[in-house]
Amino acid sequence: MARLPLTFACGDYDRTRALEEGTVRPDGIELTYLRLPVEETFFRMMRHQEFEVAEMSLSSYVVSLRTDPSPFVALPVFTSRMFRHGALYCHADSGINSPEDLRGKRIGTPEYQLTACVWMRGILGDRHDVPFDSVSYLTGGQETPGRIEKAGVDLPDSLRISRIPEDRTLAHMLAEGEIDALCTPRVPSPFVAGDPRVRRVFPDVVAAEKEYYAATNIFPVMHVVVIRRDVYDRHRWVAQSLYKALLAAKEAAYESLYDTSALRFMLPWLTPQLEEARELMGRDYWSYGVEGNRETLSTFLRYHHEQGLSARQWEPEELFAPESLESAVV
Repeated sequence: MARLPLTFACGDYDRTRALEEGTVRPDGIELTYLRLPVEETFFRMMRHQEFEVAEMSLSSYVVSLRTDPSPFVALPVFTSRMFRHGALYCHADSGINSPEDLRGKRIGTPEYQLTACVWMRGILGDRHDVPFDSVSYLTGGQETPGRIEKAGVDLPDSLRISRIPEDRTLAHMLAEGEIDALCTPRVPSPFVAGDPRVRRVFPDVVAAEKEYYAATNIFPVMHVVVIRRDVYDRHRWVAQSLYKALLAAKEAAYESLYDTSALRFMLPWLTPQLEEARELMGRDYWSYGVEGNRETLSTFLRYHHEQGLSARQWEPEELFAPESLESAVV
């Protein structure tokens, strides 16, 4: 019997590489893996639903739930997790010497609904006395003019948000001091170039992130995997099949990462850093599923609702295909 052909658009990750290489094969599925930049995957999936399965911004996915029926069904598979204290940059002459100084400032963000920015706005409010509505936001292209919100958002009138001129970029405006700060998942080009006018808000990012994790036990989720609704409705079994395969691929990545015979990645202290992460966060520090991530997901969903991006606060279980939340036991 023929296997069901599905296209999976996703980034280039160790935790999904076994699916791309075919060493892990989802039961009953012939998978075509398209390795794409995350911005392209999200844009094409949100705007045109081009793929049967895709990596998706957690925030964009939650925004999509306002449609009934929603266009996608998610799996509790977190292809991207990342602490985002390093995503905040400021102009050297902005008067920002600590996160608390962001109050009242002009902050650029490529899109208001970006998952990384939802997290940092929430963290700034919870831990640094910078409520999300205490600043003004400017949106637009970071490195190229003309970026738009890929997921249409309906924001409260009280929010101070505007678009930058169509011929400008946030990176240039930050370097010139036309905005005070920038919240972005990608390192802005002036910082990469060593421009002294641009620096990070948290000067010791690693220390700030370790302190945050020690205080909250939260390792922020950035991306999930979604199945297009029409595919899921016709073939409910694909949710469990894909979830099992993605779990197996992650386990394979765990094992290969701890192979000390030769460094798998160009990071000189990879092994001791891995051991340090396990000591701080546990062996399964990149866990999938709801139960081990309930507080993380609930916190994000609270932030998403508080910041005007969702009409109500969703519960973690409501995000995911029921078939991916339980499995048979013997």
